[in-house]
Amino acid sequence: MTSLIEISKKERRTLQWPRFGALWLALPGVLFLLLFLIWPSLRIFSLSLFDRSGQLSFAAFARFFGTGVYNRVLLNTFNIAFWTTAWCLLLGYPLAYWLAGLSKRTQQVVSLLVLLSFWSSTLVKNFTWLILLGRNGFAENIMQALGFSSLHFLFNRDIVIFAMVHTLLPLAVVTMLPVMNQLDRRLTLAAATLGADRAQAFWRVYFTQSMRGVAAAGLLVFISSLGFFITPTFLGSPREMMLGQMIIMQINELQNWQLGSALAVVLVLAALISCAVYNLIFGLSSLAGESQPSRSSHSRVLRLMGLALVKTIAGISSLIVRIYDASLGRVLRVNLLGVYACLAIFVLLFPVLAVIPMSFTSGSFLTFPPQGFSLKWFDVWFNSPLWVGATLRSFGIGIVVGLITCVLGTLAALSVVRSNSRARGWLFFLFLLPMMIPSIVIAIALFYFAAQLGLVATNTGIAIGHVVIALPMVFVILLTTFQGHDWRLDHAAATLGANKLQVLWRVTLPSIKGGLAAAFVIGFLTSFEELTVALFMGGGMKTTIPKQMWDDILLQVSPTLAAASTMVLLVVVVLFAAMQAVKPRTKRVSN
Repeated sequence: MTSLIEISKKERRTLQWPRFGALWLALPGVLFLLLFLIWPSLRIFSLSLFDRSGQLSFAAFARFFGTGVYNRVLLNTFNIAFWTTAWCLLLGYPLAYWLAGLSKRTQQVVSLLVLLSFWSSTLVKNFTWLILLGRNGFAENIMQALGFSSLHFLFNRDIVIFAMVHTLLPLAVVTMLPVMNQLDRRLTLAAATLGADRAQAFWRVYFTQSMRGVAAAGLLVFISSLGFFITPTFLGSPREMMLGQMIIMQINELQNWQLGSALAVVLVLAALISCAVYNLIFGLSSLAGESQPSRSSHSRVLRLMGLALVKTIAGISSLIVRIYDASLGRVLRVNLLGVYACLAIFVLLFPVLAVIPMSFTSGSFLTFPPQGFSLKWFDVWFNSPLWVGATLRSFGIGIVVGLITCVLGTLAALSVVRSNSRARGWLFFLFLLPMMIPSIVIAIALFYFAAQLGLVATNTGIAIGHVVIALPMVFVILLTTFQGHDWRLDHAAATLGANKLQVLWRVTLPSIKGGLAAAFVIGFLTSFEELTVALFMGGGMKTTIPKQMWDDILLQVSPTLAAASTMVLLVVVVLFAAMQAVKPRTKRVSN
């Protein structure tokens, strides 16, 4: 008995953390974010309050409350972001629900198709839509063959919302899917056993439990929509201008830092208010898969209101289902949900895959279907110092960003998981903060700060910005990985005499190598396809692949762009394959 007590004391001493617990591990990441996110953001806020003469002035904010162009742009931004979020939730929920009902192996394979669309360049997808939907393009030719004429798809609000929904729909799906995978579908069977029809069982049992994922998806999509500028630039008209475009114009073209900073502050406030509402109801930690009981009286009131609304929808749905079963349901034996899911995945992948045949065209212009077959545009890409330099720079910066985010994210995630301090909530919020701030705001804040340090037009400056943007996603992946780790293995190693460093290096890290590989790939891809930071931090001299694509679209459109896009897609596919290869496989245990 005495020996057991001694072993227990030895284990506690071995795993004992310093005075402030495991929070010390997050110190490098905290210092990094304070220096390159919090401080630059505060500087931008101060710039919005002072005019060029240094006098305190609220004139920049006053412009939003008038009837001028700034007020219209502000309202336009929120309107487009709202409808983009609504459509992403409406179209994404059935797709996520269908994926959650598949077997684990099938779900992994099909989810890769959704992730392929998610990690494909937003720039490439929007440019492909520009070609497919343009005058005398693929879509217009099909509609004319069907007897329609005088159709114009581009440069209006509808096409902007469509393209933004197409870009952000995978984000909504991959956010809702993990929550749905955690739900016990036997509860709906139990509800059916107690007399509920399938509509009542779905809405009042399954949907209410999945609401946490729906709200998280809505939050992320809405915040991402607020800072969009690529889609309205390519596919919209001046009437569809959004705040992101206005910020770029005010800072890059007009050098009006006060107004540009005020626009950025408005974006940040809108994003933070959205996060505050979400935190009030669900808790921000639910973004990493944790569920929290509602303790606020406000959240309980909102929950009761939501349940009443769901009850009403369930009653209407039950009536519709009964009418369908009595009429079309008897003759139409088709899995409508499966048909919809396959169609949705096809639409998501179509612009991603359409760029491949266009890169092999023998013509001098990009068309779909392409004209002839040739490899000359790959030859042009390979022999262009500009394209090759941008490619090598993107690879180099991406590898550095992947490694740095893995180190900082691992330490931060381990700190949050192993700490019992109340400060872990604030730590969690800090590492998620770059995800809550639109990337255009992070880019201009870093640009202003880096200009004073001489980091503009340097690879270091671009890498710093990419680390800030990629860190939240890497942190969430590693946090989820650590939450699934069996910590009894660490305690067993400590009992056998291993110190904290040996336990971490020989037990903890090897057991989460799949999560580390996924985190590195996510960090690399975020950097490899990031445009906003590169636009500012590159200073017009250091170009990455997305920045070179942006310049090529704006200055001279050539099939070289399609060849470069194909190479980027190849990189994404290879990294996904590598990530699947290192993922630990579950072994079946036979009885």
